[in-house]
Amino acid sequence: MKAEIPWKKRKLVAQLIDPDRAGGDSLATAVMYAERAGLDLFLTGGSLTSVPVEGVTARLKQLTSIPVVLFPGNLTQLTTMADAIFLLSLISGRNPELLIGNHVIAAPILKDVREKVIPVGYMLIDCGGGTSVEYMSQTSPIPSGKNDIAVATAVAGEMLGMRAIYLEGGSGAGRPVDPSMIRAVRDQLTIPLIVGGGLDSASKVEEAFTAGADMVVIGNGCEQNPDLITGACRVRDRFNSHSVTI
Repeated sequence: MKAEIPWKKRKLVAQLIDPDRAGGDSLATAVMYAERAGLDLFLTGGSLTSVPVEGVTARLKQLTSIPVVLFPGNLTQLTTMADAIFLLSLISGRNPELLIGNHVIAAPILKDVREKVIPVGYMLIDCGGGTSVEYMSQTSPIPSGKNDIAVATAVAGEMLGMRAIYLEGGSGAGRPVDPSMIRAVRDQLTIPLIVGGGLDSASKVEEAFTAGADMVVIGNGCEQNPDLITGACRVRDRFNSHSVTI
């Protein structure tokens, strides 16, 4: 049975856990806030991490029943322990390793858990400031305001068989993906739309949901403000209680 995420039924909030920053009591603290808020998913991985994700994934599964989804930034971040695996293709760039090369290397590892694999079209958007993803991927982001390019790229990803599209401002983004771009992409897709990067307040989460995001991903903002997850989930609950679906 394929891994399924209930994003077609309701809005979702995910928290990205960077293994490099999950030492000591930080992971237990994150789980405590997440369970209180009713977080939907944990993502594990990141573009710069040097710490294997398997240990963090195993620890999360010990601490909580919240599903854990692998969000691999490179080939060192593969584990079959996660409940689901986002197989990311950086469709906004032209780096062949991130379009298919790494996937070929990963295939023998993932073939026996292919039911967990969810192919995701990953799109890096210029949201101000150089980001870790931009540097590590050696690709240029789609310029902010170029909604037509973003729409064409996302639709191409869907037609290639991606099961979701991820609009990413990147770690270190000066601002979130513009709501007008989210809306333009959402209007042309029939698959779920994920939005992340720069969502450091409940009001920005609300803007993303209003524009059409099916799932938002909170990352660095939680380190400075653990209550951000609470605020994000409250916004989600307001949308879901009014049956706002895209």
